[in-house]
Amino acid sequence: MGSIYKDYFNTAKIREHYNYTKEGPDASSASSRGAVSILIVTLCCFIVLENLLVLVSVCRNPKLHSAMFIFIANLAFSDLLAGLAFMANVLLSGSATFNLTPVQWFVREGTAFATLAASVFSLLAIAIERHVAITRVKVYGGDKGCRMVLLIGACWLVAAAVASLPIMGWNCISDLRDCSTVLPLYSKRYVLFVVTIFTLILLAIVGLYGRIYCIVRSSRADAAGSQTLALLKTVTTVLGAFIVCWLPAFVILLLDASCPVRSCRVLYGAKYFFAFATLNSAANPIIYTLRSKEMRREFRRVLCCCGAGRGADSPGGRCALPLRTSSSAERCTQKQGLPASPGTRDCTTSV
Repeated sequence: MGSIYKDYFNTAKIREHYNYTKEGPDASSASSRGAVSILIVTLCCFIVLENLLVLVSVCRNPKLHSAMFIFIANLAFSDLLAGLAFMANVLLSGSATFNLTPVQWFVREGTAFATLAASVFSLLAIAIERHVAITRVKVYGGDKGCRMVLLIGACWLVAAAVASLPIMGWNCISDLRDCSTVLPLYSKRYVLFVVTIFTLILLAIVGLYGRIYCIVRSSRADAAGSQTLALLKTVTTVLGAFIVCWLPAFVILLLDASCPVRSCRVLYGAKYFFAFATLNSAANPIIYTLRSKEMRREFRRVLCCCGAGRGADSPGGRCALPLRTSSSAERCTQKQGLPASPGTRDCTTSV
């Protein structure tokens, strides 16, 4: 084991692995690379700001402290960190890469992997929560806090474990022939493992939402018709965004795991595919929150208070509007004294 870790602080290892897996310096001009980097950093800033808006909205509105919105906040937090991690990755790429030690390189790539994985696992957690909420009445009772902590904790624990495998020893520092082209210090077997995990998560999300749709369809048609259409629209949007954003990156990683060294030139442009995958972190707040009227209302309040502070100070300003006495979800559960069920959830957040 000592022979593996002794090279973690040898900066020459970075250049050795890049020279082995790449054909040479990037042929694109410095100005072109700079323009692309500026665009990616701008995208990351947008991801950070919109997910920060979600977090602020959930924190400041007590009616958004329900289980569903807490899961949404967890997703927003992981996407916010993903934006920051990918921004740091871009700023430390290029010529700056060769100033890093292997352990710094593992931290740079591992942080991006961990945050993006946490975002994906959060999508799975939301699908699980929606499935349980649909199939069981009063799903969150006295153990509400325990359920949420366990599910959210599992998201981050598994994401951190998957991302830390290379720095723990599953890398190719001692075996150049096993090196990835996209990530020259990562083992091809590890890259294939990550693709497999993400693919299984995608299949699990598809299966869970498919079952939710079948359950809603089997409910009373007169009561569940509008809910069915809303749910189908949300599920289609969620799965479509996930597949569209991540499929190109999955294909690139599969090629990386199967192609011999320097045989697939498309792998040299992998950063663009990963940047496209990061768009999923920008789409998630739109998909999971803007379908909620209460969240949209809180967004307007936050933006109003940030952009027009004088409105918050004046009694008649829009920022001073009082919160409603009950949320739409509360009105649904209180209507006619009946518990929420798949056939009577037409007022709940459609996620």
